[in-house]
Amino acid sequence: MDAVATRRAGAREWAGLGLLALPTVLLGLDVTVLYLVLPSMAAELDPSATQTLWIMDAYGFFIAGFLITMGTLGDRIGRRRLLLIGMTAFAVVSVVAAFAPSAGLLIVARALLGVAGATLMPSTLSLISNMFIDVRQRAVAIGVWATMFALGMAAGPVLGGALVDRFWWGAAFLVAVPIAVVVLIAAKALLPEFADARAGRLDLVSVALSLAAILPGIYAVKHAATHGVGTGTAVLLAAGAVAGLTFVRRQRRLDSPLLDVRLFADRAFSAALAVLLIGLVGVGGTMYLVTQYLQLVEGMSPFAAGLWMGPPALAMFAAAVGAPLVARRVRPGVVMGVTLALSVIGYALLATAGTDDAVAVVAGFAFVYLGLGAIAALGTDMVVGAAPAAQSGSAAALSETVQELGIALGVALLGSLTAVVYTTRVAAPGGVAPEDAARVTDSLSGALSVADRVPADVVRDAQHAFTTGVNLAAAVAGAAIVAATVLCFVALRRVRALGQ
Repeated sequence: MDAVATRRAGAREWAGLGLLALPTVLLGLDVTVLYLVLPSMAAELDPSATQTLWIMDAYGFFIAGFLITMGTLGDRIGRRRLLLIGMTAFAVVSVVAAFAPSAGLLIVARALLGVAGATLMPSTLSLISNMFIDVRQRAVAIGVWATMFALGMAAGPVLGGALVDRFWWGAAFLVAVPIAVVVLIAAKALLPEFADARAGRLDLVSVALSLAAILPGIYAVKHAATHGVGTGTAVLLAAGAVAGLTFVRRQRRLDSPLLDVRLFADRAFSAALAVLLIGLVGVGGTMYLVTQYLQLVEGMSPFAAGLWMGPPALAMFAAAVGAPLVARRVRPGVVMGVTLALSVIGYALLATAGTDDAVAVVAGFAFVYLGLGAIAALGTDMVVGAAPAAQSGSAAALSETVQELGIALGVALLGSLTAVVYTTRVAAPGGVAPEDAARVTDSLSGALSVADRVPADVVRDAQHAFTTGVNLAAAVAGAAIVAATVLCFVALRRVRALGQ
């Protein structure tokens, strides 16, 4: 074994990891910070139900669409350089989002934040892969990275609730500015530059094909979940599938592909990606619904609801830190499978909760988050570790693509499923103004906005309908997690423990 393969990281690398933790936490924050800000934002901007979903998941969808391109771009122009470019753009667009005067402009800003975020995610993870060559050190470093991202996701509701209580909803976006300043100042001192000298030019046709494969499919899923399956949905799905197949065929012919599709031949690589996707669909959707439940059904303030999310955050933190340590002696697939099986308990609690079950809902979500911590740490290490060092940017991008896509799809699918249940169970109340009746039937937040102008039992019925939607969404997500648990035990059983 040569010197490069056995080189261990020193003080500079660990300090660099600390710096990389800042954009990683920021990315996690931006995934969830709006969950408790949403009611206050909705009261000021008055978005429709469809606009609300776009505000929530435009960020994740555009990250997912551009991650593959940005991961490969970082391999070509330098991963540190791409990180600095993305950090600057993220801060600027965050200021635009903070002061957006309309729902439409906020959606645009969230989409641009997704494009900027797509430069940060593979840059941080691929830099870690290059800085930490030793297998055990890399596993610990990626565990720290996953913990920081998970910590950001967990802290998002708490921080968002505190900021909206003290300032206004836009303050949640301004957190990016001081983080960007620190990263831009310290990056050159603590982070080495890495680029693949053998990489060819960026193939713009492949970039276009990747976007044509991902974005129409995402839009079709959103449209189908909100309006049902129609001709337009089928056309978009077909177009995305054709573009995807064309993309794969082109990558096989290129000497320097945007994405090396041969990586998927590794069974552990493909299975880990599948587990990450399924797991994040469940987490993304249930977190969106749980935070809405605490405020709209239980009547908590944003800050109080954020504090109630503390126990789930601790569960996720413990799993993200502890899973890589346990995996030194126990096969990672077993560790992931056991924690996912425990998370099924959480989905069961959510599927049976009523309108006055805050403790059960929070306890259930703590089990859900426990599973997330383990699969984020170990699944990411499997994906990045399966790729050659020169392709770590592409592998990191794939890992982040499925995670961001999972979160966004979870919000879209489970949120839309809950909305469908709500609209089918809530009838327009009689004896009230037509515009007030329309708000009641549109969403629970709409019903609460006119609570002083409609009978009290109308609001109670609306809360019961929303809770029933949460129950069904949790049951569906739980069934998917059972499948992911089986996949861990079957497809990942041959992956060795990290200490072997």
